[in-house]
Amino acid sequence: MHILVTNDDGPPGPASPYVHSLVRALQKAGHAVSVCLPDTQRSWIAKAHMIGRTVKPVYYRPPAAYDTQDDSTPQGTIHRLPSRGRDAVEEWVLVDGTPASCAQIGLHHVFRERGPIDLVVSGPNFGRNSTALFALSSGTLGAALEAAVCRRRAIALSWAHFKDRQNPKDPAIIEEATRHSVRVIEALAAQWPTDGSVDLYTVNVALLPGLESRRTLFTPMLQNYWGDGGTCFTEVEGSVGDEDEEEESIRGHEGVKPNGNEEVEDSKGLIHRHFKWKPRFEDVYRSVEEAPPGNDGWAVKEGHTSVTPIKANFWQAASHLHGQEEMKKPIEQDPSSSLVAGESTLVLRFKTHFYAFIAYEDVYVQPLIVSALESLFPPGSFTMLSNPPDTTAKDDDTVSLAEILPNPKANVLQITPYEAIDWDFVAAHPETCLVNSYMLRKALIRKHYLAATVEQWVAKRPQSALGTHVKRTEAFEVDYAEFLDDALVEAFDLRASLERNEALLSRADGDAGTGEERGVEWWILKPGMSDRGQGIRLFCTMGQLQGIFDGWEAERPDSEDEDEDGDGGDGNGDEGEGDYITTSQLRHFVAQPYIDRPLLLPGDGRKFHIRTYVACVGALDVYVYRPMLALFAGKPYAAPRYAPREQQADDVGAIDLDAHLTNTCLQRSVAANTVQLFWDLDLPPLALPSSSTTTTGTTGTSPSPSPSTRDAKSHIFEQICEVTGEAFEAAARSMQMHFRPLGNAFEVFGVDFLVDEAGRTYLLEVNAFPDFRQTGDELRDVVAGLWREVLGRAVGGFFGGVAGSGPRMEGEGEGEGEGGGEEQLVLVRRVELGVVGK
Repeated sequence: MHILVTNDDGPPGPASPYVHSLVRALQKAGHAVSVCLPDTQRSWIAKAHMIGRTVKPVYYRPPAAYDTQDDSTPQGTIHRLPSRGRDAVEEWVLVDGTPASCAQIGLHHVFRERGPIDLVVSGPNFGRNSTALFALSSGTLGAALEAAVCRRRAIALSWAHFKDRQNPKDPAIIEEATRHSVRVIEALAAQWPTDGSVDLYTVNVALLPGLESRRTLFTPMLQNYWGDGGTCFTEVEGSVGDEDEEEESIRGHEGVKPNGNEEVEDSKGLIHRHFKWKPRFEDVYRSVEEAPPGNDGWAVKEGHTSVTPIKANFWQAASHLHGQEEMKKPIEQDPSSSLVAGESTLVLRFKTHFYAFIAYEDVYVQPLIVSALESLFPPGSFTMLSNPPDTTAKDDDTVSLAEILPNPKANVLQITPYEAIDWDFVAAHPETCLVNSYMLRKALIRKHYLAATVEQWVAKRPQSALGTHVKRTEAFEVDYAEFLDDALVEAFDLRASLERNEALLSRADGDAGTGEERGVEWWILKPGMSDRGQGIRLFCTMGQLQGIFDGWEAERPDSEDEDEDGDGGDGNGDEGEGDYITTSQLRHFVAQPYIDRPLLLPGDGRKFHIRTYVACVGALDVYVYRPMLALFAGKPYAAPRYAPREQQADDVGAIDLDAHLTNTCLQRSVAANTVQLFWDLDLPPLALPSSSTTTTGTTGTSPSPSPSTRDAKSHIFEQICEVTGEAFEAAARSMQMHFRPLGNAFEVFGVDFLVDEAGRTYLLEVNAFPDFRQTGDELRDVVAGLWREVLGRAVGGFFGGVAGSGPRMEGEGEGEGEGGGEEQLVLVRRVELGVVGK
């Protein structure tokens, strides 16, 4: 690199003992170094320029070596004109201006013949510039800020003294600090963010023995203030001033006649004094002691090196990270480079810094997502974007990323509701924009589309797990209740079953009884586009089914907004209340045989289903989150009973749905423990076959062991992993018009399963944007862990920067049981779709 070195301490001398050592070390590292310094000490002048004054240079010829402990003998020579031609020697430019002026002149004038400058280094300063009180007045930072506003990368370097612990001019400590500083400079330059998020870095090195073995930390700058009543000046008597002042005093009284009646009182008027600069540094040190750990002042006090990224507008970069303690991630190094592993630990921004726009609009989930990002990525590796003003909305809900990003080509992560995603921007930036949803996924999240997905997949693959782990499904459309009979013309299995049921019931003279007693097959009806359990009904006769639709039509509002067949929406129905079915929901329905003998816990007669969180990353890796939930019904389970015919139209068979529906959001009489951890359940032993579900997908073939070596929960989890992978692959391969994974997207789904008393696990439905709040506050850590795992895979994989082992397929862990010590996010299917993107 071509590096311009400047400072505010001037040329090598008693007040500037470090610049010679740094320049020589940079040159030794192979860099071209140009030097432009003030001709004298210019500390505490910040980014000032002297207006109305011509700045004149002289030329300093540095010695080959500099003795920092010899303050009496001149070292190096100063010349009025530069050497040129054959007589040219190494010369540094000294100007009678400010540090900021040195940066300007060095960048644009005296070194033009040497080519463009890649980096400006200001320092090393003889003393610390940590905390705001030092930084705001620092000429070292002033020169770096001037370079930054000239659109050059700049680093302000300061060395903090501890005179009671270390001689700051000891050649050994200077040599060690120089080596360390060069490593920091080279590392920062190599990993400088390309999106404009950082203009300059201010680096403070604690000048203590062994500093290379201490940590180098990304830190925010401590905001501190002078103490109450404190002053940075001390007063001296002004009775004798300089010559100009004396002349002003004399001439100020010319032509003034004294008034003999005037009485002068010593207590009135101003007292003439001089003021000498003498800041109260104890205020700075006290503020560091009183502040929480993690800031730049604290890092230096503890003997570490602080690295603070800032903007050239008095803003610190990555301000959302202020107050956090240090990170410990070592810089990635090439062992052959000058950054020798083990000599220094440096926490830096990743070169692929990204912006994060997190607006999930759910007070339960939002802080968990932000916390997950902060725990996964070190300070400075990402910058949070604030919610945009209303003017950035393209439509009613869509947020225009191009308007809130500082650069439309910058890396950006967006985690928002589906409706807020700017899909045009996502499509135009496949390498830099990552979003938390796929654009098309109806093949899974709409029940009638899911039925079609399973049917098409199983028709071509009869051995698929979907054939035995998804109940056969009849999908039909109904616009109005009076056309129900016409809608079922092609629902052959459903009509045949209902006719058999009616024949069986007619022989019993209409007495109430269970379907099991009579061989009646019960069915469950689900609106294809409803959520949160709305509209679910049980029936076993055509009369009951007709009564359900007649009742909905009577309850339906006269006018409704329609969202026919869209991919949008949360999929959790947070806004909906009541149990009526909207116009769009009324059109599509599925009916399936009801699982009327579910698995129940010993001593707990309530029905439950398993909520599994599934993460899809890119195009396409499918993960199952091992910590699963069991959601219980509000009342003990009882098999559905058929009521006499005269009750059907009014009460739809008088079935108490609280005993059958396990959606906690619908229960009107919620008992305790309606949400539990699946792995904590006390499941009964299952009479499993010697070989249960066999994996036949992309993951390979692995029949389950015999029941003597397997417990019920592990057997169920295996089925869930296989069925999940099969369902998502089926959608991706056979329903590409309705499920299209993107290389620059990921999504979390809530997938529901029900287990029958024989231990067979059935897929019920797939939910986009699941309602995490049903998990409850006591199990909040489950959701927090999910987002950490998902963001680690998705965001870390897309932008880079998260360390950890690679994904494992289910079955590759070292043990079974309740998930202790095992991979929490289990890769169950990798589908190669050939989608372009990261």
